[in-house]
Amino acid sequence: MIAIATWNINSVRLRIDQVERFLTEQAPDVLCLQEIKTAEALFPHEMFERLGYVHRAVHGQKGYHGVATVSRLPFREFSRHDWQDNGEARHVGVELLGAGQGLVLENVYIPAGGDIPDRDVNAKFGQKLDFLERMTRWADAIDRPTLLVGDFNIAPLESDVYDHKALLKVVSHTPLEVETLQRLADAHGWVDLGRKHIPAPERNYSWWSYRSYWRDKDQGRRLDHMWASPELAAQSSGHRFVEETRRWDQPSDHIPLITGFDL
Repeated sequence: MIAIATWNINSVRLRIDQVERFLTEQAPDVLCLQEIKTAEALFPHEMFERLGYVHRAVHGQKGYHGVATVSRLPFREFSRHDWQDNGEARHVGVELLGAGQGLVLENVYIPAGGDIPDRDVNAKFGQKLDFLERMTRWADAIDRPTLLVGDFNIAPLESDVYDHKALLKVVSHTPLEVETLQRLADAHGWVDLGRKHIPAPERNYSWWSYRSYWRDKDQGRRLDHMWASPELAAQSSGHRFVEETRRWDQPSDHIPLITGFDL
């Protein structure tokens, strides 16, 4: 079995000890990180090397965004798409070699989209929708088993948020975002592994605001996702979220997801 994890770490250098703890305790074969917030030259390679994650693809920039895929399994970097169309580091793709050979793993950080769900008054919201449309055109041409993971910044289902009606006009759960994400899903027939293995309406949150989590209101949203090509999804053997990381000292506001595959 191969275990693949994804985690918006919200600064890999600030939380490098937490990443080390997670890798030591959970031991995924591959970890996809988003919002690493560092340029490649300052990425903390030493810890990953020490733990055996000797294969790394880092697409970073100073202070913002950035993604990295680290692995104990060999891979080759496959692609870097600029779906934001402005040079921001938000994607890196790799192709696994050896065990899992041929599987393409796409690691993406979709823009949050600002606070107002109206592209006429909030350019960031329009950029988010355009990002998804570019991804949709890309997905329409995929012709091999692919795993798409990362922080999508959209909670698509009613049960993916703590209060569906209250969040209908809140960026991340608006009908327009959900419809746009669904077009991306349909473009390749992606299977949502989070809901394949933890069916709706079971609780399956991956993000809690720093402002509300510790009030014990469980005001979560499922913003992080792992989607697979249909033939690859059939080989997925389990999916889980590691919520304990959200209780660690000075945590990321996101938690890791892990999916196992019988390849």
